[in-house]
Order: sequence, then structure tokens, then C-alpha cells
Amino acid sequence: MEAKNHFFSDMSVMLGRSLRHIFRSMDTIFTVCITPIAMMLLFVYVFGGAIETGTDNYVNFLLPGILLMAIASGVAYVAYRLFLDKQRGIIERFHSMPIARSTVLWGHVLTSVVSNIVSIVVIILVALIMGFRSSAGVLSWFAVAGILVLFTLALTWVAAIAGLSAKTVEGASAFSYPLIFLPFISSAFVPTETMPSVVRAFAENQPVTSIVETIRALLSSQPVGNDIWVALAWCLGIMIVAYLFAVRAYKRNAA
Repeated sequence: MEAKNHFFSDMSVMLGRSLRHIFRSMDTIFTVCITPIAMMLLFVYVFGGAIETGTDNYVNFLLPGILLMAIASGVAYVAYRLFLDKQRGIIERFHSMPIARSTVLWGHVLTSVVSNIVSIVVIILVALIMGFRSSAGVLSWFAVAGILVLFTLALTWVAAIAGLSAKTVEGASAFSYPLIFLPFISSAFVPTETMPSVVRAFAENQPVTSIVETIRALLSSQPVGNDIWVALAWCLGIMIVAYLFAVRAYKRNAA
């Protein structure tokens, strides 16, 4: 019990340290929000009238994909901050102290969850101003929040691998570019039925589509079908595999 309390005490210190870095430079969160909000404005007010989705409110159709894009953009900062801690010897300095070693890594991971939640709330508020409306109940909103947190954790552990393994700061952040691009080849912006067969096959069998479809169904009070199980399987699978590789990279840096 004492060891458990010691772990959580160390965790709170590491989390507090990382959160202070975030909230002392709020431009980080604003930067994460700007691109997804700009994309949402562009697609709704410029392209929305020309895109056939079968819905009257395109912002409702678009929002789930925009949220995933924001998360993919936000986790890049985890890789960046971990790389800086490694390069400056801060991780080694913490390891010389009487603290649980894993809390250094978990502090960055949990900070990613908190900062991405803030970004998601900001984007949803902007979407409400643009006309987003949802008939979802409290339980559906909790389900959406749970899926988004799982997706954030999955990508954050991927970011941790990049931050701990990269040789340059550019390399630490570059991994996020394919992740940000992934929603474009999914059902996030247009129905997959409109895509060429090869592109459609990829779009329908990559994680973003099942997650988007699940969130979209939950927010519109529609049956989620098998999409929710596929989405959860993707999120949990990526998270577990990335966690194992991130811990290995972390131990290698701590050796």
C-alpha cells in the first residue's frame, strides 16, 4: 500500500510538472485547435454545399473526423516534449531521484489526455456556434468521451515511441503527419461509397472510419452496430502494442 501511495504521489508531481508547461504556454492548445477549426470552417462554408452526405447539417457529419484530426495534431507535442526531456538529460536526472521511474513517462501521457480534452471542448463549442446539434443523451456523450480518450491514449503511446526514439526534434514531430492525413481517406469528410474501389477498400478498413462512424451514430442517437466494437478493438490494439514498444524505448533510454 505504501508503494502504491508513493507511486501516485510521484505521478501527481510529474503530471503537475507537465501540466504547468502546457498552461504556461496556452499557445500550444490554440495551435492544436487552429488547423482543425480552419478545416471545419473551410469544409462547411466552402465545400459543404457541394458534398452529398445524405444529411441536412454537414457540420454534424464532419465534427467526429475533425475531433480525431485535432487529437492526432495534439499528440505531436508529447513526442516533442519527451524528446526535449531526453536530449536535455532531464529523464536521467529524474531517474537519479528516489521516484518511481515510470511516473516520468505517465506524466507526459496523462498531460496529453488533459490537453486534448481541452482542445476537444474548444472545437465542440465552435461547432455549436456553426450549427452543430446533437440529440444524444448523457450516456451517449459519455460513450463518445470514452472513445475519444481511448483514441488519445492510443496515439499518445505512439507519440511516446517517436519522442524517445527520434534523433532530431523534427523526427520526433514528423510521425504525426500521416495520422493527421488519415481522416481524409476515411468517412470523416465524405461517404466512402463515393470513393474509387481501391481507396474505398482502404478507407473502410482503417481505424478512423469505424471510430468516426461510431461517434457519428452516438451523437445522432442512431444504432452503432458493429462499428463500436471495431473502433474499440482498434483503439485498444494500437494502445497495447504502442505501450509495449514505448516502455521498451523508455527503458533503453534509462539504461
